[in-house]
Amino acid sequence: MAYKTDIEIARECEKKHISEIARVAGVDEKYLEQYGSYKAKVDYRILKDLSDRPDGKLILVTAITPTPAGEGKTTTSVGLADGLRKIGKKAVVALREPSLGPVFGVKGGAAGGGYAQVVPMEDINLHFTGDFHAIGAANNLLAAMLDNHIQQGNALGIDPKQITWKRAVDMNDRQLRHIVDGLGGKVQGVPREDGFEITVASEVMAVLCLSSSITDLKARLGRIIVGYTYGGEPVTAHDLKAEGAMAALLKDAIKPNLVQTLEGTPAFIHGGPFANIAHGCNSVMATRMALKLSDYTVTEAGFAADLGAEKFVDIKCRMAGLRPSAVVVVATVRALKYHGGVAKADLNAENLEALEKGLPNLLQHVDNVKNVFGLPCVVAINAFPTDTEAELALVEKRCHSLGVNVALSEVWAKGGEGGMALAEEVVRLCEEPNRFDFVYGLDLPIEEKIRAVAKRVYHAKHTLLLPAAKKKAQRLAELGFDNLPVCMAKTQYSFSDDPKLLGAPQDFTLNVTDLKVCAGAGFIVAYTGDIMTMPGLPKVPAAEKIDVDEDGVITGLF
Repeated sequence: MAYKTDIEIARECEKKHISEIARVAGVDEKYLEQYGSYKAKVDYRILKDLSDRPDGKLILVTAITPTPAGEGKTTTSVGLADGLRKIGKKAVVALREPSLGPVFGVKGGAAGGGYAQVVPMEDINLHFTGDFHAIGAANNLLAAMLDNHIQQGNALGIDPKQITWKRAVDMNDRQLRHIVDGLGGKVQGVPREDGFEITVASEVMAVLCLSSSITDLKARLGRIIVGYTYGGEPVTAHDLKAEGAMAALLKDAIKPNLVQTLEGTPAFIHGGPFANIAHGCNSVMATRMALKLSDYTVTEAGFAADLGAEKFVDIKCRMAGLRPSAVVVVATVRALKYHGGVAKADLNAENLEALEKGLPNLLQHVDNVKNVFGLPCVVAINAFPTDTEAELALVEKRCHSLGVNVALSEVWAKGGEGGMALAEEVVRLCEEPNRFDFVYGLDLPIEEKIRAVAKRVYHAKHTLLLPAAKKKAQRLAELGFDNLPVCMAKTQYSFSDDPKLLGAPQDFTLNVTDLKVCAGAGFIVAYTGDIMTMPGLPKVPAAEKIDVDEDGVITGLF
């Protein structure tokens, strides 16, 4: 049977004009800034006018540890929102924007899939409304002002060997990880080691996503630390007088983007930090808009519950004062068999033994959600035609042993209709009392916060801070940053820092190699294992299959 591609399905959709979607969402046209017929920005001043309106229920969609077999977290998020509307609930979905790096690298698109997509998918997957370009420009303006300050006399006494600020580009480009610039003579700049991060890993991205207003944005930008003086004191963007110009570049990017699902459900798509190297959630502003405009807001956090969900709880919810009502943990039978040792080529065959071996990964994520985060949850099995009744029954049996229900999600094939069962269970869970809590308290020392995440969420036996990280922890405490939450930078492919350790490893040591304070974003990044902030392209990039014809019709975006 030949299936339609995602882009073919999206192209056949009869989209509604964005002004109609705004009316459905309850957004007055005076707040709407249209980008063509099917996408718009919503002025953040709407939040002031909606301040007296109560918030709806907040539902987090997370997943098991990702595998090459795929899980479908975004697809499930979109289908759940459509499913909620199918059962008569006023729902909105709030997602992150895709990064161009993965679009042209390994994923080919990130707007959902099948009949559970957000549209216009080509625009969303490519330049959209230009937010990422604005973030990259603001990042690189700061880098240019930093190097120019040194070139023009270095009044602040910045040590070129202690510069921590990198340039950014929204593309997977390993060639730019470590570079030397400023070559060519005295007037060409100061020669030094430098490097690039992918735009989604930039602190400017995190700042934009965590800001509550334009005033807060500017204040956070000013607190960004770019390096240290010869005397070891931090130098900020404010010291360089850069935050005003940076905020000017971001004045439109900070406004959430409004689009629609294939079924006309309003969708806010705004911000896009990666959850393995950043905090992995869409913007606070978009989430707050969605909560004011709906009875149920569906949002997602990147990768699995050990990364995106933990940071959603400990960073985003803590900073923004958000309180989720329920969590959906997405899994597939195929991915669980992969965690049980089955090769990707053999995942279509029934294998109860491998499924049993892979299930601990799902169960550990579920246990963390219930007993560490204190939130009620449901497991959504993203259905594949190759799933057998025996396999589905085994998953359901093991989840029931933890007191968690399982809902079959068929949103890829059926859209909102395939998400109605999941929606009914989510509505039920939202009425249950919960014991929502953070993984650690902010008053703990930096090392203890890291150990709390490693032990309580990853289930590590030991946590080892290498000498460089220990020294940084001590220095950051001396500078007064020890009261910040930690943002763990870790491989997404394992609970551990070793991507080859699948399932639910227990007797491992988490190695923390370095620490970096992101004073503007308001957290400390803890780097573990071999994690990098600039991905590379695979052997066969998705870009090789992406094309556009003479009529401007794009192909190859999955």
